[in-house]
Amino acid sequence: MTVLVAAAEGREGVKALSAGAAEAALLDTDLVVLNLTLSPLDVTGLPENLKTTVLERKGPGDRDPADAVLDEIRDHGGIERLVIGMKRRSPVSKALLGSVSQRLLLESPVPVLAVKPGD
Repeated sequence: MTVLVAAAEGREGVKALSAGAAEAALLDTDLVVLNLTLSPLDVTGLPENLKTTVLERKGPGDRDPADAVLDEIRDHGGIERLVIGMKRRSPVSKALLGSVSQRLLLESPVPVLAVKPGD
């Protein structure tokens, strides 16, 4: 069993990484972090005894992040939980723009833990 964190930019990604580490520790399993940012990911704050693997996003930079996460779940084979960060969105932005988080919630073949950053 493995926990996958989809680590995006900003506070949402930081919160997802923290929650994913806690979930992996609770389940006594490994943590896989998919870096969806365009810069190196800082994982120095994670517990040292937690087996952590950081994967860089594959494919072109304009590739849909939701596709990258769903492909990783399918290709990895041992993912049993997905952790994502969510941000508050207005009804208008939901109608006009797609949401990576929403798509992952609806299309993930594994249970999803969705967390939002505190104010």
